[in-house]
Amino acid sequence: MSMQSHLAELEKKHKALEQQIHDCQAHPAVDDLQVVELKRKKLLVKDEIERLRHNAPHSLH
Repeated sequence: MSMQSHLAELEKKHKALEQQIHDCQAHPAVDDLQVVELKRKKLLVKDEIERLRHNAPHSLH
């Protein structure tokens, strides 16, 4: 998998996690721990995206 396609997949995953968080927060019966876990995963994906962009050739920025 190329670096660019890997970044694209991570960005899609980040956006999907963001949507899940939004959906969970829209329902009052949602477990707060579930939201915290989703936010943690989203942050890990964001950190990985930033790490790859920092180490990537300038053409990927």
